[in-house]
Amino acid sequence: MRWLIVFILASIVFSAVLPHLRRFGIGRMPLDFTFRLFGREWMFPFGSSLLLSFLAYVISRLV
Repeated sequence: MRWLIVFILASIVFSAVLPHLRRFGIGRMPLDFTFRLFGREWMFPFGSSLLLSFLAYVISRLV
């Protein structure tokens, strides 16, 4: 259950900084789903979340 809460919070934070990260290709990866519903753009960044989690893991192992 804890991983689900962390994933939801990470998705919210990720969606907030997404416009700045799109310049680097984050948010347009194969497992990132984006669709429009009720006049709003919804995004589920599964692929980018996996990539950023892996990078955070590698950095934590190096430090």
